[in-house]
Amino acid sequence: MICPSCEYEYVKGVSNCPDCKIELISEDEFEGNLIHHADWLVVYTSSDAIEMEMLKSNLAGANIEALILSQKDSSYPAVGDLAVIKLLVKKDDAEDASAIINDINRKADED
Repeated sequence: MICPSCEYEYVKGVSNCPDCKIELISEDEFEGNLIHHADWLVVYTSSDAIEMEMLKSNLAGANIEALILSQKDSSYPAVGDLAVIKLLVKKDDAEDASAIINDINRKADED
């Protein structure tokens, strides 16, 4: 049994984490909830962090979980913001997410 918060493992028979005060879960359940990079696809890239947060919020409204990966390197001296920011969604949601993002961008271009 594993605490989903602190990830400490307990012997069989213990049902709650004494530190976190939450119910323990099985190792299989814990492993099934981990985020694996192979389960995610990049559906959009930009250098605008605000745009990415707004897209992530729109996807959340459609019950699509999204992650933002920023590759900003502050140790590299450059003028302006050259950071590449990626928006990732689970593979199963990629088609729907892309359609939502394309619809948002199409409407923005019409305005």
